[in-house]
This record gives sequence, C-alpha cells and structure tokens, in this order.
Amino acid sequence: MSEKPLKILNTQQELDTGSKCNWCPGCGDFGILIALKQAIFELKLDPENVMLVSGIGCGSQAPHLVKVYGFHSLHGRALPVATAMKMANHKMTVIVIGGDGDGYGIGMAHFIHTARRNFDITYIVQNNQVYGLTKGQTSPTSDKGFKTKSTPEGVIEIAIRPLGLSIMAGASFAARGFAGDVMHLKEMIKLGIQHKGFSHIDALQPCVTFNKVNTYQWYQERVYKLEKDPAYDPTNRAMALAKAEEWGDRIAVGVYYKEERPTYNDELPQLANGSLLEQMLATPAGGVDISKTMEHYF
Repeated sequence: MSEKPLKILNTQQELDTGSKCNWCPGCGDFGILIALKQAIFELKLDPENVMLVSGIGCGSQAPHLVKVYGFHSLHGRALPVATAMKMANHKMTVIVIGGDGDGYGIGMAHFIHTARRNFDITYIVQNNQVYGLTKGQTSPTSDKGFKTKSTPEGVIEIAIRPLGLSIMAGASFAARGFAGDVMHLKEMIKLGIQHKGFSHIDALQPCVTFNKVNTYQWYQERVYKLEKDPAYDPTNRAMALAKAEEWGDRIAVGVYYKEERPTYNDELPQLANGSLLEQMLATPAGGVDISKTMEHYF
C-alpha cells in the first residue's frame, strides 16, 4: 500500500474548526487548548494522522475545537477508546484530553491500567480540582478542607497525587504544566507527544467560577520549573515519586519522570507487518473476510 503524502500546516489557524465553546471567560481550558494547538503545529503533525479523544467535562469539548480526527466519548471512558484506536492503527498520533473528575475519578481504573500497559498515547488531564461542568462539587484532587456545594463543611478525604499514581502504575513519561504559562505547557505537550510510551501530563487549570482557592494568582505564587534545578534527575524514579508528593507552598511544573521501554504495541508480533488497518486494506477484497466466523456462530 502506497504511503499517503504528509499534509503540512502553513499556519496554526488551520487547526481552528469554527466551532464555539461555552467556557467561562478566563477559564484555564483556553490556555490548554492554545498550548495543544501550538504543539500540534510546531511538531508538524499531519492533522489527518492525529486522533483527539475526550471524555466528559468542560474541557472535553476539545475534539470539537481542533481540526483533527476526534471522538467525544463517555464519562471516564476516553482511555479505553483511545487504546482501541491505537491498536487498530498504531502509526496514528493519539492524544487524550479530559478533566480530573473524568480521569482521576470515574476513569481511575482505566488510567492505572493504560499507564502500566505503556500504550503510546498522550494523556492531558485538565486538573481544576473541582467538578466544573456540574456546578462545583469536589473532585479527587480537591484539597482536604475544600468547601463546595456538596461539602459545605469541607472535604474530609485527602487529595490524590496524580503524578505519583501514574509513575507507580508504570507511566513512562509524567509531567505537569500550568494553564497560566502556555509556552511552558506547550513544551510539556510536545515532549509528551514525542515520547514513545504512555505520556501523562497533569495540566493545572484554574476554574474561575467554582474554585476560588486555586486561582491563577495562587498558582503563580507557588509554581516553579523543575528544569531549572540542576540536581533534579527525571530518570530517577525515587526522586520523581518524592517530588510528586510535593504540594502546597511549592508546586513543580516540568518533566517529573521519563524512561524508555517497549510500548504495548511493540510487544505484539501481529503488528510486525504493518498496522491492523494497513493489513485489512491490503487484503484482496479490501477488507477482512469474516464469513467463516459468521458461519461458526450462525
């Protein structure tokens, strides 16, 4: 099968779909969306070879706003959809985007297992520490004592530390960015896409409507860049896990951890002769003959 010519974007605006979103003015999702588009453009990715998958949440409108292939899935189910797509065509760039409630709440099991399997996909989590779409309930990353409509006396559980979870589960790339620093977040997304393996990017995303604690100013007073610390080694797993526990007065952004190891698709001999899609299209009839299978069951 002949290779399709690569489509090169001349301007970043070519990624605009013309669709309008209903995010609140000042929402951190705008910064994440801009960073994502810049990353796709600067990496010179062919939009026709990029799949953007989302779950449910304010920021999960992203597939409607970026002119690549997109799939808006169910709450917490974006990762299994994305892994199926990667299995069908492992040569495609697959990016997943969703909120902290979507990925760290109802989708937690999928998050852990996708990390340990090391699928070559990039997972961007818009972490605003609250359920913004459903009017401000607590999420798994809400800090202990955080008051919302559902917890007027304050959260009694401790918050999860998502980067520590993904590193412990087996993610081969874990990073954090801040929606208030688009240029730095863009670089984290680019590194995640370029990494061969499961890339988890926790994007700190202020919710200007329902989270009056973790604001842009709150983050700006605490965020610092890991790459400016010459003693930090992102290949040191123990050091990365210790850094992932840091929260409060100082919050690091940057690459927490990275390692090189075979991806899930690398381990499958069935893909040695091309993607499943290519193999299917290469059959004489232009598709897979399932008549014998159908006869067996019917």
